[in-house]
Amino acid sequence: MIFTTHIFLFYFLPAVLLAYYWLPFRARTTILALASYIFYGWANPWWALVMFWSTIVDYICGLALVRRAGLVIGPDGEYPAISRTAPRTRAMRRILWCSVASNLAVLGFFKYTGFALDNLRSLSQFLGLGESAVPALQIALPVGISFYTFQSMSYIIDVYRGDARPMRRLVDFCCFEALFPQLVAGPIVRYAHIAEQMRRRSHTYEKFARGVAFFACGMAKKLLIANPLALIADKAFAAGSLHWFDAWYGLLSYALQLYFDFSGYSDMAVGLGLMLGFLFIRNFDSPYRAHSITDFWRRWHISLSTWLRDYLYIPLGGNRRSPTRTYVNLMLVMLLGGLWHGAAWTFVIWGALHGLMLGLERSRGGAVYGALPGPLRVALTFLMVCLAWVFFRADSLPRALDYLAALFALRPLEPSAGFAAATMDSLYHRCIFVLAALIVWLCPQTWQFTAALTPVRALAVLALLVLSILFMWGQSENPFIYFQF
Repeated sequence: MIFTTHIFLFYFLPAVLLAYYWLPFRARTTILALASYIFYGWANPWWALVMFWSTIVDYICGLALVRRAGLVIGPDGEYPAISRTAPRTRAMRRILWCSVASNLAVLGFFKYTGFALDNLRSLSQFLGLGESAVPALQIALPVGISFYTFQSMSYIIDVYRGDARPMRRLVDFCCFEALFPQLVAGPIVRYAHIAEQMRRRSHTYEKFARGVAFFACGMAKKLLIANPLALIADKAFAAGSLHWFDAWYGLLSYALQLYFDFSGYSDMAVGLGLMLGFLFIRNFDSPYRAHSITDFWRRWHISLSTWLRDYLYIPLGGNRRSPTRTYVNLMLVMLLGGLWHGAAWTFVIWGALHGLMLGLERSRGGAVYGALPGPLRVALTFLMVCLAWVFFRADSLPRALDYLAALFALRPLEPSAGFAAATMDSLYHRCIFVLAALIVWLCPQTWQFTAALTPVRALAVLALLVLSILFMWGQSENPFIYFQF
């Protein structure tokens, strides 16, 4: 199910909100868990079973940690957190790794088996053994599996570390794992950030109104800006040949499309969470205003970058060891971050490019870069991010290299180049492009805009919501980009 459809907006969401506020608080978790499984299994019920398997394994592992730690139920009917200073036994470490391995196995099977077999077939053909030596296997990728797998792993890790209390009731954990607002495209809600909200949270008119404003802004980002920009980007990356200025127009359109599409979903997820009493973390903080690649990753997909930092980079040693080890840790984390996004060499290269740029910024070159004027640093950072987006967007490595060649006019033009440019160019799309750029670099963020809903802002939100609904009826179903991850 997609947020920007009439089924969700006029049937599913009103039904969930009515049932949620009609029931007592203790039953609200149950209705949210049930609604979330219906939401996720709408397109394919088997995907809900895959998610439920991960949920059961992590829930059992959490209870096993409780027993090994000797925890007893407190006066509030819940388990306390494991003491951070208490020693972790070998049995507790085995439970932790059992849960992590189970999650990674599910993610690896569905997301990377086909990628591995494709590469084995290529290797087999290179060695003269033929493609038939390796079987072909088509596996349907459950929507959002990367998001809820990382979210699920955060539970067992946070409980093991003593950062949050374990859950006693299975239905509570099912609700945390499958919470529909951010289930399929984030933000990745870490258990420690939401554990106490699962047990008690406030519901106010102000919070609900801000949630509606967040949802309306996110819907407008997706339908009014991201979707029109998608037409430009899709035409550009599908064209066989492009003039260099059309190639740049397509690439910049994709950079803006990706931001408005993904941040739009995050805004809608935060808005839905507020309507239900939850406060999720901010996932974007004006990333295209970043002064460096390091700063970019403090602002872009914050829930993923902080997850990788706290659960992978720091445990690997972070920057506490030698400079060489720091660079290795950075590269490893970014390579895995690239693979998290997709099972393709283009994503690996995208991650490697960001790892190299982060490493360069930590070297002496970073001091030279930091001495440049602020606006120039922002422009150079945006340029480097955009060039890396070529690998993120291209269907294959050869296509990515062809597009880079087109950006710098390094390949001859074909007769179809003019036709491709004509299909991308219209006054409407140029206006949307300019509007998107103005919003990115000049306007306040959704978090700032919704902080105080004055009458003028409330009217603006209402206008955005109505206009978005009108556009929704006129557009075909268009999933968010990050659904594929």
